Amino acid sequence: MSTVAAPRHARHSGGLMRSIYLPRTADALAFAMSTYGIPLLVLATTRSTSLTGAAFALEWIPRLAAFGWAGSVVDRRGASVVLHLAALGRALALAAGAVLLHLHPAGTAASVTVMVLAATTGILTEFSYIAAETVGAAAGRRAGRRAHRVQAVLLGIDQTATLAGPALAGALLLAGPPSMLAVITVLSLLAALLALRTPPSPVAPARAPRGQSGAGLLTGWRTIRSLPALGWLVTGLTLSNLATGLLQAAGPVIVVQHFGQSTTAVGLVWSAAAAATLLSVTLCRFVLDRLGLWPVGAACAAVVSLGCLAAARAPDYRTYLVLVAVLMAGDGGMTVVLRTLRSRLIPPGKFGSTLSATILILLLPFPVAGVLTALTPPDALGHVITVCAALQALGLFCVFARLRVDPALRP
Repeated sequence: MSTVAAPRHARHSGGLMRSIYLPRTADALAFAMSTYGIPLLVLATTRSTSLTGAAFALEWIPRLAAFGWAGSVVDRRGASVVLHLAALGRALALAAGAVLLHLHPAGTAASVTVMVLAATTGILTEFSYIAAETVGAAAGRRAGRRAHRVQAVLLGIDQTATLAGPALAGALLLAGPPSMLAVITVLSLLAALLALRTPPSPVAPARAPRGQSGAGLLTGWRTIRSLPALGWLVTGLTLSNLATGLLQAAGPVIVVQHFGQSTTAVGLVWSAAAAATLLSVTLCRFVLDRLGLWPVGAACAAVVSLGCLAAARAPDYRTYLVLVAVLMAGDGGMTVVLRTLRSRLIPPGKFGSTLSATILILLLPFPVAGVLTALTPPDALGHVITVCAALQALGLFCVFARLRVDPALRP
């Protein structure tokens, strides 16, 4: 039996690599490079910090607005089709931007070009992300009891892209804006071509609401409410994101003003966090095989809670860096649990809408964290983070106490 199972497993792994992992890698790297590279491009082109901030907003506001619409389109048309078209559209937009910046490297035309690129790539990237997540969830369902391994690999791909994308975009920008845009264009084209190899995903019935953002989010919200295990886990991660989001928003103030470090040291904190998360999700692939979803999720929740409480009172920069890396590693483990659970529970025909609603809920604490940071005096940030970390710990404890007896998290 083992002689048959091994080649079958090898064929399955090879199929996942070609149809799921390779397009996800190309799209994730293009995602990371455009998300972090476009604001750098705006700064290099316009020399305006105000426009750089506006470009960052133009990237994210359309993404948040498009969540419901993207989910319903994915449910109706199929994830592989949407992934292909979104990646292709992004490639065309970036190619046009590269040509325009080559012809007009400065001035009003260049400023308008980069601002339009920020908005266009933002919304197209959101469509490709929702589609790629839906493709990954379908692969997890096909993997059965090995779904957590698929989700861990996908999360590892995302973290690797997050680690490499900003640095690669910054390095390419030294060669000129058209060069950076050309590389992201190639990656987007590669993602579009590889998406043609992904298996088709189930689509919603023809009578489903068509192209309505509100209807898509409402469908997703109803699905979350009908799945108690998913609802509890989303609630816990939302509370957790308020504390981790506050650490991210307050990071520059803490590192530069409180610890007296350079702005480069701020980036080092989150590079270390991305590396720790990558290691965490790799380990989760094997630990989940032995222990199951609940023990791993509860242990990661404890690590996140204790790490955030300790980071709020870190005595020096090195300790702060290590603690942030540890808590983000725990957060990565909880994310693997969430991804595995939602791939198990969400009906395939409603996955895009439910994923959109889930992500939107999980992102809502981040602007709240930004407002808290803006309204809090620098000397009081540690106290506010401590309060949010205590709320995070209490919330995660209640969530995993409730999920302990839920059959959805049993092996």
